[in-house]
Amino acid sequence: MSEEIIPLISPPVFSISSDRDLSLESNLQELPMYEFGVNINCSGAEVANYLEKYPLLPGVILLEGREYRGMISRRRLAEFLIRPYGQELFAKATLGILYSYARTGILLLPETTTILTAMQHTLKRSPELFAEPVVVQTAANTYKLLDIHDLNLAAWQIRGIETQVRYERSQAQMIQNDKMARLGRLVDGIAHEILDPVGFIWGNLTYISNYSQDLLKLISTYSQDLPQESATINHFKEEIEFDFLEEDLLKALASARSGAERLKKLVTSLQNFCHIDEIYPKPVDINACIDGIVLLLNSRVKGDIEIIKKYGKIPPVSCFTGQFHQVLMNILSYSVDGLLDEAVRQQFQQEYNHHSEKPIIVISTAVISQAPTQLNTLDSRWVCISIVDNGLGMSEKLQKQIIESFSVEKRADVETSLAVSYRIITARHGGKLNFRSQVGVGTEFEILLPLV
Repeated sequence: MSEEIIPLISPPVFSISSDRDLSLESNLQELPMYEFGVNINCSGAEVANYLEKYPLLPGVILLEGREYRGMISRRRLAEFLIRPYGQELFAKATLGILYSYARTGILLLPETTTILTAMQHTLKRSPELFAEPVVVQTAANTYKLLDIHDLNLAAWQIRGIETQVRYERSQAQMIQNDKMARLGRLVDGIAHEILDPVGFIWGNLTYISNYSQDLLKLISTYSQDLPQESATINHFKEEIEFDFLEEDLLKALASARSGAERLKKLVTSLQNFCHIDEIYPKPVDINACIDGIVLLLNSRVKGDIEIIKKYGKIPPVSCFTGQFHQVLMNILSYSVDGLLDEAVRQQFQQEYNHHSEKPIIVISTAVISQAPTQLNTLDSRWVCISIVDNGLGMSEKLQKQIIESFSVEKRADVETSLAVSYRIITARHGGKLNFRSQVGVGTEFEILLPLV
């Protein structure tokens, strides 16, 4: 007499309700599953009768004692029994014997596996195994069966959620891009309006300087030719402090010229940063681009951070000016924020005075060559832009998160400035964006742009 079939838990009938609260991170625990174990010494006929009684059961878990040994699906068992002479050959055979013929293709996953990941695993199986249920291992080391149709339905629901999220974010991004484009045009117009009077001042300062020197020479000539200066003139000279005025006038003009020149560079940098790119890239002076971004960041640095520039001789590089400026701003802002946060922390802990190293950012540019690869049989030349700081560095966990944000699969997540920079450099410019970081030493970002 065969051993009695004893299910660990009576299999209930499950269904996915229309209001199931699934998310992109939902895992297998949130899906209906069947916990039904059968001893491997039971016969196939007895299990078939039990499956006929519970038509929703996708299969049975095979146990030897209380240990998991495998799984036979409803479909596999039916295939054995409907074969020619199947009733005579397999009906009385034990599940252990049947399993020896059907042990391939079992997909075993932990219950913490996300639904989308589980779906990817099922799609990697052979086509004849698509309908096979999934065996799910719980934290309590028990085993349950997940019907592939329930998994498919949940995956489609999540894909719908993901599509909706991406659509909403794309709409928000379109609105944001339009807003930034309008803001860029507005700032560009304001910068242009500022440049006009600055141009007037800059152009007239040369004439004012020449006129002032001529007037001083004229006064000097009068003083030399007149035999004796009147008391009125001498009194007026003392009143206006003529000697100091004569000495300070040229200094004031030089200071005004320096201020006008700095304002002109600042407005030009702001205009370049807000530049709206055209369809095709244009040659750009990389060193000048870096100078412009550093000038815009000077108001945040305020002498707390030393920026060292080590420029090499590099040719103009074809790129989208506005997007490239955005990349430089994102990376330099990331370094500046980290260094300023560390400086504030040290001051709060009253350790700053004992800290020997001043916050430093070193920006280097050079033309480098890389050895041939399998895809490229020729030496390739790149413009390398290195941005190194001596901050705290990144933990391995943070580095992993940044690298994951670079991948295409993570585009549904929140976009970071570094992820945007990575896509601009790689997708739009055919370049590379690498970074290396060590805790307590600092971080280096490396931008590589191809020289065509």
